[in-house]
Amino acid sequence: MLWLWALIYAIVIFQLSSLATTIYLHRAATHRALDLHPAIELAMRIELWLFTGIVTREWVAVHRKHHHHTDVLGDPHSPVLEGLWAILLANAWYYKRETRNPETLQRYARDIPQRWFDRWMLDRGGWGIALGAALTCGLMSLLGARPLAALAWGLSAYLLQGLLYIFANALINGACHAIGYRNFQNPATNLRWVAWLSAGEGLHNNHHQFPSSGKLSLHRSEVDPAWPVIRLLRRLSLARVRPLPRALAAPADPPAA
Repeated sequence: MLWLWALIYAIVIFQLSSLATTIYLHRAATHRALDLHPAIELAMRIELWLFTGIVTREWVAVHRKHHHHTDVLGDPHSPVLEGLWAILLANAWYYKRETRNPETLQRYARDIPQRWFDRWMLDRGGWGIALGAALTCGLMSLLGARPLAALAWGLSAYLLQGLLYIFANALINGACHAIGYRNFQNPATNLRWVAWLSAGEGLHNNHHQFPSSGKLSLHRSEVDPAWPVIRLLRRLSLARVRPLPRALAAPADPPAA
């Protein structure tokens, strides 16, 4: 049964990473659509550090540059420029390449603070990945696996959650700029099934129209899984949400064709 626990673990961690990415990295840190309580922000940052190795300043800078140069020269990961399959298969490489550009970080992430715990821990993505993998193997051991089995299933589960996360982000940056439907005339598209996988990020056309909105769904047929979580955080006084654009405040059905 260890394979089943490993599979469940990978899917749960993938979804937690997706929620932390869209709520903290994307809607809060990048677009300032909401303010999170410091404890929630730190918890999401640690989760991302352990299971993705993402550095906040780098992610914010790359994504802001993508908005500044959407599908034109300068876009770090455009299927229009590079080809859809290139982004689907190598999105992580395009992202990593852009993080090594000091001009991108300086121009697009100068407002992201670097505190002592960022410099000594959370900006060191490799340390987070190593610790996250070790914790995963330790969990498999607690579930009754012998040392070698715990190592094998732990690393397999950790690798699987990472691959799911990379693939989901490739779909957003690739497919959601190439196929799907549009509610608005901008370069991005919506794919409802990608939104289910990625905590709402597949509603990319809506996001590009209203980048500073904390909610991504527009019609009743569109589901933004992160929005109920954000509403719960707001009810608990753990988040403050910027007022929604009128078009997103009261979802309606799409007009008949």
